[in-house]
Amino acid sequence: MFAASFYSVTPGRFHEVAAVYPRHRAYLNEFALDGDVIMIGTFGNPEQEGSMAIFRSRQAAERFIRGDPFVVEGLVAEPTILDWDPLIFSN
Repeated sequence: MFAASFYSVTPGRFHEVAAVYPRHRAYLNEFALDGDVIMIGTFGNPEQEGSMAIFRSRQAAERFIRGDPFVVEGLVAEPTILDWDPLIFSN
């Protein structure tokens, strides 16, 4: 079972995202070394649509969110985690 996390920016705080992004990216790079994050990224209009990430487990998603500077510094309004059971096709 995988986990998908969804972020939406706290209303009125999008202008702060660029300043915090280097800390978020450094945290993400370190976190990704253990292989627990598979994909992460924003939707077409991140200010309005937010972002998502796919993790190998709910525990990994929870661990990431607890330490993510975007969350710690209050730029994310109520991060959401959903368990995800995808159908995986092999090539």
